[in-house]
Amino acid sequence: MGTLKGRNFLTLMDFTPEEIRHFLDLAAKFKKMKKEGVSHDGLRGKNIALIFEKTSTRTRCSFEVAAHDLGMQTTYLDNSGSQLGKKESVEDTASVLGRMYDGIEYRGFGQERVETIAKYSGVPTWNGLTDEYHPTQILADMLTIREHLGDEKGKKFVYMGDARFNMGNSLMIGCSKLGLDFVACAPEKYFPNKELVEKCRKWAGESGGSITLTEDTASAADKADVIYTDIWVSMGEPAEIWDERIKDLSPYKVDMEKMNRASENAVFMHCLPSYHDRNTEIGKEICERYGFDDMEVSDEVFRKYRDVLFDEAENRMHTIKAVMAATLGFEG
Repeated sequence: MGTLKGRNFLTLMDFTPEEIRHFLDLAAKFKKMKKEGVSHDGLRGKNIALIFEKTSTRTRCSFEVAAHDLGMQTTYLDNSGSQLGKKESVEDTASVLGRMYDGIEYRGFGQERVETIAKYSGVPTWNGLTDEYHPTQILADMLTIREHLGDEKGKKFVYMGDARFNMGNSLMIGCSKLGLDFVACAPEKYFPNKELVEKCRKWAGESGGSITLTEDTASAADKADVIYTDIWVSMGEPAEIWDERIKDLSPYKVDMEKMNRASENAVFMHCLPSYHDRNTEIGKEICERYGFDDMEVSDEVFRKYRDVLFDEAENRMHTIKAVMAATLGFEG
């Protein structure tokens, strides 16, 4: 395995299976150290910039806590605290920040923005989420699978819902690299991009995994080790999008009937936040409009697997810590 120091972390496509597993091993090491109260602040004196064009709970907290554990200082820049792309180009902003910071995280819109930051900053750049990819989430997911199910290789991993965007794309890439049997279960128009599917099938062939696209929820759930979903709609999307999305995806809600088809030790996973009840403003609005009590996952399933889900959320911090540490040259 080549060195990870100085590398960008923009998509898992850029890493070999060996390198991805190294991130996971390092994350597990740091998690154990943190639980045991062992200091691992070997990056004292380093400073990182956290650019958030999209708000976040887990990603922001994960980067900040991980950075502080490693001894680093952080600067948080949201839309009100930066001229990125408004009064100053992304290229010029990246060039400035690269003179001041040792690493930069970006969470926002198109993948081209984080790639531009990486190109012109000259320092390790980490993708906290773009429209196309969410690679730090997939590391957290794989660490969670290891903790609850053992070695990830050979597991049947089923993603139900809209598989066209960052989560469907990144999970398919991660599974194909690490030898899982990935199933995208959705209406055909919600399948991932064909070009990316072919790339993943090639990687899956090399790793011993597989890629399956299906509309059949019963065959997808059958003997699954992991059933995974994500929210279907976001606040601010037009009503007609909500109408179409909910009509198309309602049969793919993860409920106990689907979980009962899975393997005996199967787990349910979700990147969060989740509309599993009416206890959020958006969830309440959607449920009242359509007469639902929950949306992409039933409250019964969510609460049954809540320990797995919140392990998964915690693991964002441990895996992000591993990514920052490895690319900045610290292995504990």
